[in-house]
Amino acid sequence: MADYINVTSLNRLAKQVLAQCDPLNDLIVCGEISGFTRHYKSGHLYFTLKDENAAIKTVMFRSQAQLLNFEPQNGMLVLVYGRATIYERDGAFQLYADYMKPFGAGAAQMAFDALYKKLDSEGLFSPERKRPLPAVPRCIGVVTSKTGAAWQDVQNVIGRRWPMVKLLLAPVNVQGIEAEKSITEGIRRLDRDPRPDLILVTRGGGSKEDLWVFNSERIARAAAARRKPADSAVGHEIDTSILDYVADLRAPTPSAAAEMCVPDQADVRQKIFILQQNIQKNIQNRCNLCYNRFNQLAAAQILQRRHSQLTHRERELSALQASVQSAAQRRVQSAERQLQNAAAVAESLSPYAVLARGYTLTERQGVPCAVEALRPGETITVRGAKAAAECRVEAVHTLEQKTGE
Repeated sequence: MADYINVTSLNRLAKQVLAQCDPLNDLIVCGEISGFTRHYKSGHLYFTLKDENAAIKTVMFRSQAQLLNFEPQNGMLVLVYGRATIYERDGAFQLYADYMKPFGAGAAQMAFDALYKKLDSEGLFSPERKRPLPAVPRCIGVVTSKTGAAWQDVQNVIGRRWPMVKLLLAPVNVQGIEAEKSITEGIRRLDRDPRPDLILVTRGGGSKEDLWVFNSERIARAAAARRKPADSAVGHEIDTSILDYVADLRAPTPSAAAEMCVPDQADVRQKIFILQQNIQKNIQNRCNLCYNRFNQLAAAQILQRRHSQLTHRERELSALQASVQSAAQRRVQSAERQLQNAAAVAESLSPYAVLARGYTLTERQGVPCAVEALRPGETITVRGAKAAAECRVEAVHTLEQKTGE
């Protein structure tokens, strides 16, 4: 009877034989995902990879699954990089995946749409999360390949537009298996560094497969968790990545991103010149306004002084007028008294007043005359206060005046 072996030994022997088969240890297998499961504790991925005629169980351990830049889904066509061997416990022939990526435009778009929907539902693309870039940054952190054309374009454009800014490069791999981890660490490293005012994540153009790493969920979440503003410029204008939606600003090319990050010194000089002109005009206008205001105030002060002088003169004139009126009134009153006295004297000397006391006036031919001048036979008029009499002189007698002792 031939020697026998147990099942464990058989499975181990088969695994050893398969391990010595080089083609099985470096495989790239194309197939459609079916029965996809992510273990809730370990984080390992379990699924079946199938085509029209066959299927194979596939396992991706957590350490490799964390490097995926998309979310696998049932029905997605993928390329799986790994090795095929036997799982000793069950004796099952299965594929151990080291890396996996969508295959074909349909699968890539499906992965893109699924991740976009997931992150959008979490609010990572919300406009409220967008922050403005600093107007004049002092330092810009750049996440890109140090040997790529994008780094050269950024240096050339910024050196021409705003050479005063400092550039801090975080050199990363922008394609390949290590690209996702490298870019994620580059973003986090610059976000922790106190020197950069903003972060620019960029790379030049390439195929969709080359740019696919920027659709990584890990990169998107690292960009969403940053504290500093970020600009994204991946590929050309027609290329749009998940990172573009998470960033605060998306530029179509690395050169355009550099232009968005800094002002143009020629434009700034022109604006400064215009501001200087406006300031000078404003100062001149202000001086003219103050000069005119000063003249107005000076004229107002002159008018005020003249008004005060006129008021003073008016008061003096009023006082003089009152004095003249008082003096005139006194003169009038004095003249009235003198006139009254003169009238009284005149009244006392008036012949009519004498007549009123009973005396008469002798007139000859209408002219008063003395009695001693009369001659007998003349006709005279004897006039009293109230009547006159026509008389004839009969004789004129001379009277002797009596003198006192």
